[in-house]
Amino acid sequence: MKATGNVILDHTFEFAIAIISFTYEIEKTRKFAVANQLLKSGTSIGANANDAQSPESKADFIHKLKISAKEAQETEYWLMLCKYSDELSDPGQLIEKVQEICKILTAIISTSKNRL
Repeated sequence: MKATGNVILDHTFEFAIAIISFTYEIEKTRKFAVANQLLKSGTSIGANANDAQSPESKADFIHKLKISAKEAQETEYWLMLCKYSDELSDPGQLIEKVQEICKILTAIISTSKNRL
């Protein structure tokens, strides 16, 4: 995907692609429940951030980004389980990437709240 110029959309899209690949690797080990949860939360981050681009109001924009942030936190949890489990694949740089996304979302939410 070409860069949109929107930092959060670009980051979350690239992250979702990486999550799809990572969950495919997890599925090879037959850990379908973990793979499914990670796929849902990891791709939902960008879906909610994208949905926030057409808000009904400033409060709606903030609300949708808060949902995106919660999905990012859930994704970090699943990735940490993978990292510390002997039976799951190591997520490599995905933990750092989702933490960066969390920081970006927090900054956008904070800035948006100050502008209400």
